[in-house]
Amino acid sequence: MKKAFQKYLSIPMLTSVVLIIVPLAATSFLSVFFVKNEETFLAYSTFEWLSFSAAGIFTQAFALTPPTFVALVLSYFWGWKTLPVLFIINLLAIYLINIIVKMLDHERFVGFLENNPKAQKLMKSIRKEEVKIISLAKLSPVLPFTFTNFVFTLSGAKLRNILLGGFLGMIPRTVMSVWAGTQAKEIRKLLEDPNRNNTQQILVIALIIISAFGLIYVINKAVKRVTD
Repeated sequence: MKKAFQKYLSIPMLTSVVLIIVPLAATSFLSVFFVKNEETFLAYSTFEWLSFSAAGIFTQAFALTPPTFVALVLSYFWGWKTLPVLFIINLLAIYLINIIVKMLDHERFVGFLENNPKAQKLMKSIRKEEVKIISLAKLSPVLPFTFTNFVFTLSGAKLRNILLGGFLGMIPRTVMSVWAGTQAKEIRKLLEDPNRNNTQQILVIALIIISAFGLIYVINKAVKRVTD
């Protein structure tokens, strides 16, 4: 009984749940905060925005804010010049997550895969397509940023592939979010419904479809390679 309890309440399992629930609560609180302090943030200088943006590295890494939320807020107050800053924030957050997961997990999950011949064979096959899989996962606006990085690190994916795939996959999402932020007239309406524009809704749906079908194709290809 105790072993079964520990199995289902392992650190990876509990962390996965937290990484999905926490952003929902945190963004609700922060939305109210930004709405109430809109005038203050509108008066920020470039240096103040750069300093404030640095916090996004940690809030994304610890699942407090999704990258889309950060992009919407920064682009609303700071415009298109926030785009390169967002890419840096995303990459540093991915790197920080990688370090934290490796410190907490101690290769236990990878060790489990290595002791399971079928799982090990499948993972080796999938690793040949690491950049593709990571890019497609990051392309989807509905897959949690921190959670996916957590899973990729646990699976033993190479850091350079996680960074490259994460960067490539986040480009369309980030550009779309920045565009939405620059077009918004009120931050309240932006945060309540970031996809009010029909074009934005179509783009979001398109990204989800491309990501889903792309992942299915690549993973099925890897599974077929294992079974052949």
